[in-house]
Amino acid sequence: MELQQMRYVVAVAETNSFTRAAQRCLVVQSALSHQIARLERELGARLFERTSRRVRLTPAGAAFLPAARQCLDAAERAAAEVAATVGEVRGRLTVGLIPSVAAVDVPAVLREFHRRHPKARISLDVGASDELVEQVRQGEIMVAFLGIPVTARPRGVNARELARERLVAVVSPDHPLAGETSVDLGRLSSEAFVDLPAKTAGRAQSDLAFAAAGLTREVAFEVTNADYLVRLVRAGLGVALLPPSFVAGLTGMVTIEITDAPARAEYVIWGREGHTPAADAFLELLGVEPAR
Repeated sequence: MELQQMRYVVAVAETNSFTRAAQRCLVVQSALSHQIARLERELGARLFERTSRRVRLTPAGAAFLPAARQCLDAAERAAAEVAATVGEVRGRLTVGLIPSVAAVDVPAVLREFHRRHPKARISLDVGASDELVEQVRQGEIMVAFLGIPVTARPRGVNARELARERLVAVVSPDHPLAGETSVDLGRLSSEAFVDLPAKTAGRAQSDLAFAAAGLTREVAFEVTNADYLVRLVRAGLGVALLPPSFVAGLTGMVTIEITDAPARAEYVIWGREGHTPAADAFLELLGVEPAR
């Protein structure tokens, strides 16, 4: 069983296509198909069901896939560790982030990281804070940037707080509140809100603040995407509570200070085990000691 065969299996599983998998692996399709068929003969089981319309994993393929990924990851880590002994950082760096991260200029940091370590491969995953914590805990992402309530702390991972900021209310220019310079939560509680889904970390900071004040509010629109949340607010469908550093980059919106505003803390987190040279180099660029 060869690493290349495992790489081909993973590519087909992720693309659901022998053609797209061959393009990703930079080989002709016949060579890729031949190697997978050879592996299936060695294993004594078919890994994929092939029809004229689709390709999907068999039960045997589904069982084989996680082990194949682990083998590929272990081989890549081994090569990266060897390169690190001669001062070269290579391998994969996976970074997760929330859309509104502002404590760090992530594109600028990635640009500098790539300049210093051009042989490292970087992938980004944008998601919700609670999901990113779990992905880092499981080793699926190496480093992530979060925004969570100041009363919370990421669990099961290494974490460094980067910044805190008080949220502001954001409305469209023609909203009734647009002429106000400041409001309190009591005044806002009568408004319709646009917010992230319930029980997410991005939503919790606002929900906790209203609950602590003994207030309720109506979240008329729940969206999972921060960009679309902004579009709904800009269309006049409701009020949003957002970090001021994130709002600073928006146009066509009115920002209102909140006298008793909820606050959020931004963190960078990383796994407690299995650090790679690429992840360590990225954290050091942020001024974070990986071993802590």
